[in-house]
Amino acid sequence: MQVSTRAQSIDPFYVMQVAKQAVALEKTMGADEARMIFLGIGEPDFTAPEAVQRAAQHAIAAGKTQYTEAMGLLPLRERLSQWYADRFGVEVSPQRIVITAGASAALQLACVAFVNPGEEVLMPDPSYPCNRHILTASSAKAVLLPTTAQQRYQLSAQMVADHWNERTRGVLLASPSNPTGTSLEPQELQDIIEVVRINGGVTLLDEIYLGLSYDERFGQTALAYSDEVVSINSFSKYFTMTGWRLGWLVLPEAVVPQVEALAQNLYICASTVAQHAALACFEPDTIAEYERRRAEFKARRDYFIPALRQLGFGVPVMPDGAFYAWADATPFFNRLGVSNSAEFVDVVMQRAHVVLTPSRDFSDRDLGTHVRFSTASSMSDLQEAIARLDVLLNA
Repeated sequence: MQVSTRAQSIDPFYVMQVAKQAVALEKTMGADEARMIFLGIGEPDFTAPEAVQRAAQHAIAAGKTQYTEAMGLLPLRERLSQWYADRFGVEVSPQRIVITAGASAALQLACVAFVNPGEEVLMPDPSYPCNRHILTASSAKAVLLPTTAQQRYQLSAQMVADHWNERTRGVLLASPSNPTGTSLEPQELQDIIEVVRINGGVTLLDEIYLGLSYDERFGQTALAYSDEVVSINSFSKYFTMTGWRLGWLVLPEAVVPQVEALAQNLYICASTVAQHAALACFEPDTIAEYERRRAEFKARRDYFIPALRQLGFGVPVMPDGAFYAWADATPFFNRLGVSNSAEFVDVVMQRAHVVLTPSRDFSDRDLGTHVRFSTASSMSDLQEAIARLDVLLNA
């Protein structure tokens, strides 16, 4: 049976492919071999706090498992509204918030709602691959514009203006970004929003790592600058609820009815149990736990990036958020007899039992020079990974 040309145009998500290979390799390893350390997938090693787990159990026991309205539980949207006020000093009406089946579903809704087939959306290169694949699956086109370390691997307003044409519908940005962990300068973000507004387009902003910002200069939501921004967010990263598949959209109020109709037809609603559980995310004790975890993620970054640089990796920009390192691995290619980052990742997995992600997931123009490390693992795993890499690369 032939699949659609649209489906055929979607590349695999290589971070998952590499992880699958690593799991298969691990099964063949002897008992005396060092275990595999997974620094590929961007998933916190923390799970949902106990209060969140208890809330889910209570919802199940109380029979609160039937459909919610497509917009999501009103109490959850109200708590998110209060979270924006408390954390960012920004007023976001609960009526502008749509609870979704993860940030991926949020972006799918946004793409279907705002981008017509054949239209183009400007994105930075490197960027998270699933974002551009979701655009492609929506019959739109992602136009990746190469960025540099000097611009923090982010687009500039001038780049957006220079590349805007009659097919351009808008921009899809991420701040902080996956894979670089860098954020847009606040003034640059405001300038981009203004360029898009003047051209009658839409600014889609992936803010799923916003809660994991480590620099106050970058810790503000784009919703503080404009009510016309479409913000995509998730309970997966800061709130450490990855497998619960829960996210949200913040929309301009005028378009909420159309997006609600799409959500009704495409998803009916997000997981009811996950929504009831998420209500407990905003209790004072739970927020305090999340802030403790954020401090731990920062400590891991503060250890790991200098350690990578000392090994010889090129990491020219210190990540200001998320839990990633975008590192130039070319200094080691000749030493290991490899010609690109995919081969480098394979050798590191085979010989050091450390799992990374090659650049081809994130960049069309990188030419296989970079790898992405996830620092979402424990400090002990990060320290052990550095020790193993040192033996492999510098012995």
